[in-house]
Formats: sequence, structure tokens, C-alpha cells
Amino acid sequence: MHRSYDVRFDIEAERDLEGIADYLAARASLARAIEFFGAIRHQAETLSIFPERGAVPKELDRLGVRQYRQTLLKQYRIFYEVTADAVVILLIADGRRDMDALLSTRLLTRDPSG
Repeated sequence: MHRSYDVRFDIEAERDLEGIADYLAARASLARAIEFFGAIRHQAETLSIFPERGAVPKELDRLGVRQYRQTLLKQYRIFYEVTADAVVILLIADGRRDMDALLSTRLLTRDPSG
């Protein structure tokens, strides 16, 4: 039997999700934005059973930072951390972005106390 973790979205990840959905609603359609929002939420929820299945992001691994993992949904990368009782979604980004700069800004300077 597998343990189930709570899945939570950090405030910054919530902003990422809303920003991408807003972009899709404006550039594609409201239906596409709603579909994206639901798909990301679903992908995140699947981490409640097998949180360690995600890979350590290569940009962080080469720096020796292995506390974060990622899962993918099409071109989007969902970065998260597994704590004692939860999976915390920290960052959602289009994989075509400059990940080294983004991860440096958002994860490597993150206060571990939240």
C-alpha cells in the first residue's frame, strides 16, 4: 500500500498557473485556458501517490541541487519539492523559457521555511 501525500501549490506556482491560463485565454481561447488549468491540476494531483517519480531537473542536478523534482505536461515543466507530508508545487513554466535564469531566481534563492 502506498502512502498518500497532500498536494499543495505555493503562492508563486498559483500565480504561474493563473498567468499561463490568462495568456491562453487571451491568445487562444477560454476553453483552451480551462483545459490547461485542469490538466495542470490533474498532473499535480497524480504526484500524491508517487511523488518521487519525477526527475531531478538537469539544470539543478549539475549544480548538485537534488531536493527539487519536475514532471512534464506537454511543453510545461512543473517543479516541486517533496516534504515529510506533502508535495509542494513551486513553479510552473513553459519549457522553452531560459530555465537556468528562472530556476536561479525562483528556486535557488528560495527561503526553505516557505
